[in-house]
Amino acid sequence: MVNQIIETAQDKMKKAEESLQRDLGQIRAGRANASLLDRIQVEYYGVPTPLNQISQISIPEARVLMITPFDKTSLGDIEKSILASDLGISPTNDGSVIRLIIPQLTEDRRKELAKQVGKHAEGAKVAVRNIRRDAMDELKAAEKKKDISEDELRTLEQDVQKITDASTKEIDKIAATKEEELLDV
Repeated sequence: MVNQIIETAQDKMKKAEESLQRDLGQIRAGRANASLLDRIQVEYYGVPTPLNQISQISIPEARVLMITPFDKTSLGDIEKSILASDLGISPTNDGSVIRLIIPQLTEDRRKELAKQVGKHAEGAKVAVRNIRRDAMDELKAAEKKKDISEDELRTLEQDVQKITDASTKEIDKIAATKEEELLDV
């Protein structure tokens, strides 16, 4: 039961790290990245469908995303969905594929995006700290119920702190990698 508390906390912290990774994947870095299109839904035969399920997304050049639909009749719908999205990139349709040319970022925009990365990372750290607090509360409740001794409580609290520190370090690493990618010209 006590091990369950620590495992649950560790799983939740991993999910916070993965969520941060997904959020940062949405930030444009002046380079083509297929995850930019993850949130785009296309009206396909009346059903909103994720873009990556109805087309192949490739990166022929560093700043170009190429979308090749499996069904050529959906080209217009894909183009409309991209225009309606918050991407801010105009698609180029040549009749068989759609190309998205990612513009080069200005220095100011890079710094602004780096600040956004910091905010996302801080949000993830807050989530990890909340998970730690919940786990500590559960352990203290178990000690009050006499399920564990005071010494075991101290040891388990140290274990929870270790996984929290490891998770925080991983979040810092993820954020630093993204910031480096953004600030790299």
